[in-house]
Order: sequence, then structure tokens, then C-alpha cells
Amino acid sequence: MQYTIRNVPEYLDAALRSSAEEQGKSLNEVAIAALTRGAGLSEAPRKHRELGDIAGSWRKDPAFDSAIAAQDTVDESIWP
Repeated sequence: MQYTIRNVPEYLDAALRSSAEEQGKSLNEVAIAALTRGAGLSEAPRKHRELGDIAGSWRKDPAFDSAIAAQDTVDESIWP
């Protein structure tokens, strides 16, 4: 399939060309990769980390709880 894209902003053109040069790829390849990512698609399946090994591992920490509680107080001298 072929597309013609008009009115590409200069900043985008510069970024795509720079990226193509850095990666040693053609402008076409870099533009297709950018369109793929922008469409929410992926060139390769993303790895998803399983968090089962840390789920439920939270431990109570009184110092942490105290620090968080201190953030919930309002200094009336600042906010009359």
C-alpha cells in the first residue's frame, strides 16, 4: 500500500530524518515505525511483567505511615 502525506511539519520532518540517519534506516522505514507506534500497534509483542511475586508483600511501616499522614495536614498560617 502506498500513501502520500502532505503538510508534514518541519519539526517532524527533521526528527524523522535525524532518526533515520542515526539508525541507518530509510526515511520510509522510520516513518512506518512511527506510524505503527502512533497507532498503538507494536512491531513486536510487548513483554508484560507478572507481578505475582510481589503482590501482597506490603509490610506496615510506622515511619512511612507517619510521613504520609504529615502530608495531609494543613498549615493554617499559609492557608488562612
